[in-house]
Amino acid sequence: MYDDIAILAAFAFVYSIVAGRLERSPVSGAVVFVAFGLICGPHGLEILKFEVDAEGLRTLAELTLALVLFADAANADLRVLKRSLQIPERLLLIGLPLTILLGIMFGVFLFPYLSFLEVALLATILAPTDAALGKAVVANPVVPARIREGLNVESGLNDGICVPVLLVFLAFAGGSVVGEAPIGIVLQEFATEIGVGAGVGAICASGGVFLLRAAHMRGWIGETWMQIPIPAAALTCFAAAQSLGGSGFIAAFVGGLIGGALIRKQKEQVLRAAEGLGDTLALLTWVAFAVAVASSAFSFLAWDAFVYAILSLTVIRMLPVFLALAGMELSVPDKLFLGWFGPRGLASIVFVVIVLNANLAGAETIAATVVWTIILSVLAHGLSANPLAARYGGWAERTASSVSTK
Repeated sequence: MYDDIAILAAFAFVYSIVAGRLERSPVSGAVVFVAFGLICGPHGLEILKFEVDAEGLRTLAELTLALVLFADAANADLRVLKRSLQIPERLLLIGLPLTILLGIMFGVFLFPYLSFLEVALLATILAPTDAALGKAVVANPVVPARIREGLNVESGLNDGICVPVLLVFLAFAGGSVVGEAPIGIVLQEFATEIGVGAGVGAICASGGVFLLRAAHMRGWIGETWMQIPIPAAALTCFAAAQSLGGSGFIAAFVGGLIGGALIRKQKEQVLRAAEGLGDTLALLTWVAFAVAVASSAFSFLAWDAFVYAILSLTVIRMLPVFLALAGMELSVPDKLFLGWFGPRGLASIVFVVIVLNANLAGAETIAATVVWTIILSVLAHGLSANPLAARYGGWAERTASSVSTK
């Protein structure tokens, strides 16, 4: 155990002192983390020997995602978001359902041995985009603000929206709701997951900011403890919503939006610790994923899973984005950029563990397809984020300047 801790701590130290340089390179953090796990894991140098079960990986991914969602939402520019709200609205209300439907269509063709509900589960698992993997784009100032905020809100809410859909498909696949009205079950799941999640996030965040302000005015908070309130608030939002039957992801994102809007003056100071802790957990999550899952991916590689993974990152994602944004004042490069940067990661890890626990007949195929999609996404999106963002940002700036001079 101590060997593993020493290696992970040393890796975290080395990465932390070169992170600023790497963030300006074509290589994202997730690519480095996964590569490190593969090289040092059981199918590489075999110097990392820790074991992570499915539930442990799920918990780690959930906590990481909750912190990232809260911090990203708190950093959102609400003035820009208000002017460009139509982009995430269309991506979530039109693009997301179309992505699931298109994923089902391709899945039925590629996996004839899976049941329709198992294919629907696969499509739903891979529908949400990942806020952690998308951070390199969302936080890049060269990307136009409305595009950044659109992607930020989409990735912040689509995983929470997919939770009730996943649970409904899972309930029918497991035969636990035979004879009940599907529409009623769907509406009930949506109302509970989204309603409770949003409510808990709003209450926890607003109450937390009120207490934080009161304590700060009275000088009760020590300097060293200023790093704690925001990460603690993010995890409170997530865990409280989960325990009450709501979506913790929705709670974390809504809590971050409200908390960021209320804090304002001290926002940068208090958010820095949450972002740092989120990055640290992301490092551990991706290394654990690589050691526990990705390192053995080649042993369960099948052509249909690999083809579906490629389609999931391209046609299944990009075509619905184009259709959802039709009629808006967005250029083809805008839509291509929005369509391409839909990485799959932490949310899909969480969802596939939920499905694996249900012991479905096609669980192994679903898991293999999800794992390969995540691996390809880490590589493709991780290596293309900075170069494409720089090129797209330059194009957008030149276009805006040429329009303003006319």
